[in-house]
Amino acid sequence: MVSSKRTSAHVHTVFEVNLNSIVQLREHHKEEFKKREGIPLTYTPFFAKALIDNVRDFPVLNASVSGDEIIYKKPVNLGIAVAMETGLIVPVIKNAHLKSLTGIALKIADLAERARTKRLKPEDVQNGTISLTNPGIYGALFATPIISQPQVAILGIGGIEKRPIVIDDAIAIRPMVCLSLSYDHRIIDGAVADQFMSALKNRLQTWTQWID
Repeated sequence: MVSSKRTSAHVHTVFEVNLNSIVQLREHHKEEFKKREGIPLTYTPFFAKALIDNVRDFPVLNASVSGDEIIYKKPVNLGIAVAMETGLIVPVIKNAHLKSLTGIALKIADLAERARTKRLKPEDVQNGTISLTNPGIYGALFATPIISQPQVAILGIGGIEKRPIVIDDAIAIRPMVCLSLSYDHRIIDGAVADQFMSALKNRLQTWTQWID
């Protein structure tokens, strides 16, 4: 982590997202999903899927730096931070861009279980191209995570809380979340990072259909 801070020019941006559509979608499908797949339907796969799809439109977020060159990665290998008693580990969903929402949920559950029971293989934690961490499960409003080298970005998910917001000049209560992006300013400009986050916000706020 110290090496990463010395290597990458860390910059952070935070966006607040209305999760009303995602909450309704999850509530509608969670019981059927649990019966069919045998695991709970959490919010993490929704964030992961939206992040993966968004990266395909912003390939510089799925790159690395080698000397004076930018290396663009074709597959999206998503690192998912898992907290354990002994610390944090980041297993990787390989070729995540080829997986459905259900496929991502199953893979997250599998990697998390094997991480916590110390059954991960070396290849399970290698070759990530972008990462996601979820400090919100412990109550954090948002965080500014450190980039995992040689990646150039990591998304942090804050806690989901109902808050008053203004919609059409009226006050409404909605489930809100703060998403933070830590990015490497050597190759990602602030404008690109904010465009990426704006597009991610739009994906989440307009996601009303179960597509698998």
